[in-house]
Amino acid sequence: MALTPRLDLRQSQSLVMTPQLQQAIKLLQLSNLELTAFIEQELERNPLLEREDGERGEPEAPPEPEMPQPAAEEPMLDGMTQSSAEDGMDVDYDNLYNNDSVADGLGGEAFGQWGQSGGHHGFDDGENNLEQIVAGEISLRDHLVAQLNVDVLDPAQKLIGLHLIEMLDESGYLIGDLAELAARLGCDVAAIEAVLVKVQRFDPVGVFARSLKECLALQLAERDRLDPAMQALLDNLEMLARRDLAGLMKVCGIDAEDLAEMIGEIKALDPKPALRFDHVVAQPVTPDVLMRRNQDGSWMVELNSDTLPRVLVNQRYYAQVSDQTRNRDDKSYLSERFQSANWLVKSLHQRATTILKVATELVRQQDAFFRHGVQHLRPLVLRDIAGAIGMHESTVSRVTSNKYIATPRGIYELKYFFTQAIGSNDGGDAHSAESVRHRIKALIDSEGKQVLSDDRIVEILKAESIDIARRTVAKYREGMNIPSSVQRRREKALNGA
Repeated sequence: MALTPRLDLRQSQSLVMTPQLQQAIKLLQLSNLELTAFIEQELERNPLLEREDGERGEPEAPPEPEMPQPAAEEPMLDGMTQSSAEDGMDVDYDNLYNNDSVADGLGGEAFGQWGQSGGHHGFDDGENNLEQIVAGEISLRDHLVAQLNVDVLDPAQKLIGLHLIEMLDESGYLIGDLAELAARLGCDVAAIEAVLVKVQRFDPVGVFARSLKECLALQLAERDRLDPAMQALLDNLEMLARRDLAGLMKVCGIDAEDLAEMIGEIKALDPKPALRFDHVVAQPVTPDVLMRRNQDGSWMVELNSDTLPRVLVNQRYYAQVSDQTRNRDDKSYLSERFQSANWLVKSLHQRATTILKVATELVRQQDAFFRHGVQHLRPLVLRDIAGAIGMHESTVSRVTSNKYIATPRGIYELKYFFTQAIGSNDGGDAHSAESVRHRIKALIDSEGKQVLSDDRIVEILKAESIDIARRTVAKYREGMNIPSSVQRRREKALNGA
């Protein structure tokens, strides 16, 4: 058969994702922060989009000080609540801070402005509050620089000390190569190490260490506890991590009582000495869905209005510009921006509706967990929720990614409620893997002198109609960072000694 080129005509069907559908899918899986950043980009890119005025009922700052007026209750979007409570939610209003002209000094000019219209500048003003100034927290760098200026007088060594301070990580450890620093400063490594010895005596003790071993050694030396036995223990920290107590007693040449005392001293040390100075405020998770109990005992599920983006299409501006546009390209651009804006608003509404629908079904199926605790967490997979609400599993997966719900038992990611099922040996209902994991931890926490082995835990769980294998118990135990029965028995014997 000869191979010759030819033309064929074929018909086929294929699923093609339009740009609008791709955008809707992308919006569905975005978190709160990612969605906010996306909306900001769209507001800059599309002139027909604008924020909804007064979306949270916050009064604008008046030019003169006056009492803030309470805003009207914010209307909820259609379909955004699964059920409505009889009493409305409490509304928190932002406090207004009047930052009118505040005198920078206490000279005659400042006193001359006393009593002028623009606010009372008394001793209770925020900028002149002595208590706030005294209670201000300093950073680790400022704390170390202050000690460097006092203890190191040589200008060259002080310059080296400043570079060493800049080489500290958030835990206070020295990162980087001293040889590279010496080459950059044009000095010997010995000069760098001489300054390093001085700054390692700074407060907090343990900063400028290059390893955990050195950090602990600096703190022990400060307490005059760095004897040969303790140094041998620091040289074999990996044996301590493996809980090889017999090997440590042999290496250090001590008995069990001395080893227990030395381990207690090490536990009292601070492996990250710099964290006490750099106070980083942890940003709490902002839930996408709020859940609370109604008066009749049922659950009310609603979207968090603070996380809902409020954008709308400026129809008036579009009509005004369209009437004045004569160029074909300009008309095409306006039409494209108008369609894009309408689709974005529709996609945001559909995203909110989908999140609420999935969250409501999750609450319904995990009702026992919210009422009685983690022991009653049901095994659940994406297919169960998708079949109940008539959506595809991939849609449910995107909705539950990086989405959080505030419940009476805390804030949980929606993914948390999807757990594997562990069968029952008596033919009853399956058990959730999370509840079984919680039961294993409870058994180990309540054990006394008789340490429970993995085989014994399996026997106890099977007596409770939980069909589980030994390797599964070991996997759950290791996932919770619980040592084996042999290691726990060694620790109990050491603590008892």
